Amino acid sequence: MKNLGCNCSSRTLIIIFIHIIIHILVSPYLTYAEEFDPVIQLPHSGSNITQTRSKRVFSVLDYGARGDGHHNDTKAFLKAWKIACSISRSTKVVFPFGKTFLVYPTDIAGPCRSKITLRILGTIVAPQDPSVWNGLNQHKWLYFHGMNRLTVDGGGRINGMGQEWWARSCKTNSTNPCHPAPTALTFHKCENLNVRKLTMLNSQQMHIAFTDCAHVVASHLKVLAPAFSPNTDGIHISESKGVEIKDSVIRTGDDCISIVRNSSQVRIRDISCGPGHGISIGSLGKSESEAWEKVQDVHVNGAYLYNTDNGVRIKTWQGGQGFASKITFQNIVMENVSNPIIIDQYYCDSKHPCDNQTSAVRVENISFIDIKGTSATEEAIKFACSDSSPCEGLYLKNIFLESCMGGNTSSYCWQAHGSTRGLVYPPTCLSRNHDFIRQKVWLDSNSAIDSI
Repeated sequence: MKNLGCNCSSRTLIIIFIHIIIHILVSPYLTYAEEFDPVIQLPHSGSNITQTRSKRVFSVLDYGARGDGHHNDTKAFLKAWKIACSISRSTKVVFPFGKTFLVYPTDIAGPCRSKITLRILGTIVAPQDPSVWNGLNQHKWLYFHGMNRLTVDGGGRINGMGQEWWARSCKTNSTNPCHPAPTALTFHKCENLNVRKLTMLNSQQMHIAFTDCAHVVASHLKVLAPAFSPNTDGIHISESKGVEIKDSVIRTGDDCISIVRNSSQVRIRDISCGPGHGISIGSLGKSESEAWEKVQDVHVNGAYLYNTDNGVRIKTWQGGQGFASKITFQNIVMENVSNPIIIDQYYCDSKHPCDNQTSAVRVENISFIDIKGTSATEEAIKFACSDSSPCEGLYLKNIFLESCMGGNTSSYCWQAHGSTRGLVYPPTCLSRNHDFIRQKVWLDSNSAIDSI
């Protein structure tokens, strides 16, 4: 070989030639990789750990999920969640669009190291066979607890596949034994929680439950189940403080929204409800509990109720202890609603008659303001209060509830004390109480807080 103007040996030239050939063969693949992943690196010791820690989005498909609606994707979900939850930066666990993921009863415990988002773009479905829950907690399907700064969103669906549960319910067939059924989505002891832009379908029993939670916002939800489905409350709030529910559509076989013991600072606005059992406070005082059960500082402002068995309702059992206080139902339109406005301190959801009791949960400082529409029952306003603990501080302003069948509507009052302002139809039957001044101060201060 001739000297080409350099002092390279034949061995050196051969090595250079080999490198040129390798570069020509490999460079297209490097260019392709760089186009889609500019941070791609050659393998080196510890690279897998580094990549996992730097990753922010975890698709369940990357951890073995099939997404075909038939194979069990629970383990894949839990694997993705465990890794995402362990990272100190905000992360997302994703159920991708266009897939259906079968998820078995699942317990997701916190806390996570940082903010985490569960993004449901596709559909999550429950097992159809109730026997899957044998030996497990039959009250829960997807159970999140001990979480802080959790967001659940994405525009996807969560389907409880509750048809078999409904068929076995004693509410559907009185000859069936009464057994518990799962709540589709339960949040327990969660703080700074955001649930939004989801469709909940056909839960086995309740659709969404917030228990012992604080600082919750639930918005832009669709909660859907047939009118005949038993105990399928849309959103259930228990022992929680600082809960806001807004801009949602709820059509179920039970209460659209139920608020029960030891809940406070609840704000509900712009809700479409029906069919179902309306918006309910209670049941309080069941089983003559020695513990006080209280619900206070609840404001429903803006709702459309149609074809519901009740409108806005407070219900308590005889024999209980506690109170329901500082509750306002305002700016509500009703269409073909039975029992549009009702307080019932003699509530009895039992196969057997309930015995009369002397003690009762107190009901006080309850306001009904700007409520209009049509009643499916003649008795559009019903206040059935306790002899030993009458309802005090009831306030009605600008009420007009006419019959959807023609004719007149009426009011019923028993041990109910309060006052009215503006047009109230049907005419009130309230006894004027002695706490009108105290009540007016509370109403004025409540309006001032809401205007801030």
